[in-house]
Amino acid sequence: MSDKAYDDRNNLGGRVRRYARVGGSVGGLAARLAGDRLFGMKIDRDDHAIELAQALGNLKGPVMKVAQILSTIPDALPKEYAQELAQLQAAAPSMGWTFVKRRMRTELGEGWRDRFAAFDREASAAASLGQVHKATDPEGRPLAVKLQYPDMGAAVEADLNQLDWMLGLFRRYDKSVDTSQIREELAERLREELDYALEARHIALYRHMLADEPAVHVPAVYPELSTGRLLTMEWLDGTPLMAFTDADQETRNTIARNLFRAWYVPFHRYGVIHGDPHLGNYAARDDLSINLLDFGCVRVFPPRFCGGVIDLYKALRDGDEALAVAAYEAWGFHNLSRELVETLNIWAAFLYSPLMEDKPRLINPADNPGQYGAETATKVHKKLKELGPVTPPREFVFMDRAALGLGGVFLRLGATLNWHQLFHDIVGDFSVEALADRQNQALAAAGMEGTVDGR
Repeated sequence: MSDKAYDDRNNLGGRVRRYARVGGSVGGLAARLAGDRLFGMKIDRDDHAIELAQALGNLKGPVMKVAQILSTIPDALPKEYAQELAQLQAAAPSMGWTFVKRRMRTELGEGWRDRFAAFDREASAAASLGQVHKATDPEGRPLAVKLQYPDMGAAVEADLNQLDWMLGLFRRYDKSVDTSQIREELAERLREELDYALEARHIALYRHMLADEPAVHVPAVYPELSTGRLLTMEWLDGTPLMAFTDADQETRNTIARNLFRAWYVPFHRYGVIHGDPHLGNYAARDDLSINLLDFGCVRVFPPRFCGGVIDLYKALRDGDEALAVAAYEAWGFHNLSRELVETLNIWAAFLYSPLMEDKPRLINPADNPGQYGAETATKVHKKLKELGPVTPPREFVFMDRAALGLGGVFLRLGATLNWHQLFHDIVGDFSVEALADRQNQALAAAGMEGTVDGR
């Protein structure tokens, strides 16, 4: 993390301001929700949930990501809140020109404007931690300039404290899932997203991993125009995926096929995932190839974890209970009883089911893509309540979120593909050793040696 980002993180004034802004929204939720649960006070949950989602949606920063992830934990919040928070996207208004000039001057110096032939005053996109402006360099190359909002380091620390408070409330009512690993994983990933120099290395990593994928495009980074809080990339023209939800079946299938390879080639061949796969992070070109647009939330898994993913697929396919137990242990589950394995297998069977059938099909016959997996997750959670405390390994936080997010994208596209064949085209003769070799080479190429989690 850069010194400037570190200074932001320890900015007491920024943290106090953030506590006040977030605390008003989250505190109101907790107080009213606690009153509803403990004292029978009646509130209109539908109206309150919409009110809360609107309040959080207008707050820039990680609280939006925290709310989205909390919404995926079954019964952590009433379903009215979960449904509203699950829809939160980075749609907050962008910061104005005064902020842009100040940030650019701080990062590139007083003469920053001379380093661009053109620089749009209005942001082309606004995300949770920063906004993007289109620009042109003196050679005429189109650029995407991503600026981090002020005091985001302080915002992360303040929002993590609010997360502690929300998870503490969750634990008071439900002790079936130990959320400590969830908290630690969220904290590490959110802090990483502050470091745009790290995001630049993530981009280099993806350019290496997807170099042989002609239907997937990763932007180049311009290091001379980038810092820890400013990231300048090649501008990639494309159309948001939402524009294709009513396209013909072949078009939607082609986009989904390309997106499948964009996500699963890095995971199954290198042990790397893009942890935030929602529609806004991708665009399609005229030839229906895919642009990847955001690399702040990337996770590198130890090879043994990826081996467990393949082993569990084989275990479910072959009915091999011993192999399923070995796979869960490789992921970090402990004290596995037969009942717990059977319960975990309910969730696993849901996620793996599209890969089991060697024929074209929807990823899942869900009526509501936004609630992809919700019914199965609730069923599993009820079983876990009966079995006692379970501590999900921290790798599952973004792994599950990513799998569900990607499945939701495929459902919105209405893609009908042979997922089994697509999976086997990538996995081939999988081995942990071969993945480890490829991973080491890719990390070295991106300047990320020694960054594999869990080794």
